Amino acid sequence: MARTKLYETGLKQETAVLVGVITPNETEEQEREYLDELSFLVETAGGKTIRYFTQKALRPDVRTYVGKGKLEEVKAFMKAEEIDMAVFDDELSPSQLRNIERDLDCKVLDRSSLILDIFAGRAQSAQAKTQVELAQCQYMLPRLKRMWTHLERQKGGIGMRGPGESQIETDRRIILNKIDLLKERLELIDRQNETQRKNRVELIRVALVGYTNVGKSTIMNLLSKSDILAENKLFATLDTTVRKVVIDNLPFLLSDTVGFIRKLPHNLIESFKSTLSEVKEADILLHVVDVSHPNFEDHMHVVNETLKEMDALDKPMIVVFNKVDAYKLEEGKMSIEDFRNSWMSKDNSPAIFISALKKENVEEFRALLYEKVKELHTARFPFGNLLY
Repeated sequence: MARTKLYETGLKQETAVLVGVITPNETEEQEREYLDELSFLVETAGGKTIRYFTQKALRPDVRTYVGKGKLEEVKAFMKAEEIDMAVFDDELSPSQLRNIERDLDCKVLDRSSLILDIFAGRAQSAQAKTQVELAQCQYMLPRLKRMWTHLERQKGGIGMRGPGESQIETDRRIILNKIDLLKERLELIDRQNETQRKNRVELIRVALVGYTNVGKSTIMNLLSKSDILAENKLFATLDTTVRKVVIDNLPFLLSDTVGFIRKLPHNLIESFKSTLSEVKEADILLHVVDVSHPNFEDHMHVVNETLKEMDALDKPMIVVFNKVDAYKLEEGKMSIEDFRNSWMSKDNSPAIFISALKKENVEEFRALLYEKVKELHTARFPFGNLLY
């Protein structure tokens, strides 16, 4: 009897090595944390990280990001282990990208193109899809020469989703026309959203902000009793979601926004300004922090700097330290009272400590939020206090 031959029909998970440069203003521990985050990005995109490569230098090499010897080391490992792609922790210039691809003879991505790929895979609304497409076109424009040269290597996979494949063979003029068209489309969507916002201007508006993957969507679900996607992946939420929430007969609007991240591509920040307008127009910000993350202070700084760039840092803010159930100390677990007496509480007032997943200290959180919304509502509508 002839034996039946079986074939693997599923898509093979792409493997990657990560490459970073340790500059004098960074420690090896910091760079390790940056690469851990980059590895999480690769995982979110559907790939698997095999190894990290780092090099100490005053600055990234102008030609190939890392030195020739380090690049040869990366190439030898990738060839021996049959690795699919190399991902670099910073945005590569068009010439760096071209030189590295030629030397490594494989798919090369940088942090920006990886984030753009994740956004392309997660955009759901017409607005988010348009914003991602605009950012991809702007990223692509200075790299057209490289894309023409390496057209034969574009075979899909991580870093190749969205408009990238369909636009590679176009010339500069068509890309520029596309950018203009996308900007016009976004302006139209913005005008439509502005009309919708005017219809709900009478309610106090609260916006969830924070580093990506800190639990904003879980808190949104908790407060609004909705069912928004919440998973342990970066950028699980891309489209801004607005829900009406009522606490003790006091209604307000709560919006969940895209998470911030280190080295977020400038094109994405520009493209997503309309989405982030929910933050700029909010009356109260809930800055959600994953207190269990070893570098949560650094994450807070990234968020505050981004809010500063948006002229939104001066808004009334409640710092919500989430995931207290996962916070670990050598002495053991901290109680809510311990958190209240900690430096975190003293340096970030008002602050609240909760576990949205375990529903720990949620009632105190609701009470604090109610008081802040009531205070603004009373100031805005001095004769409309019958609501509460």
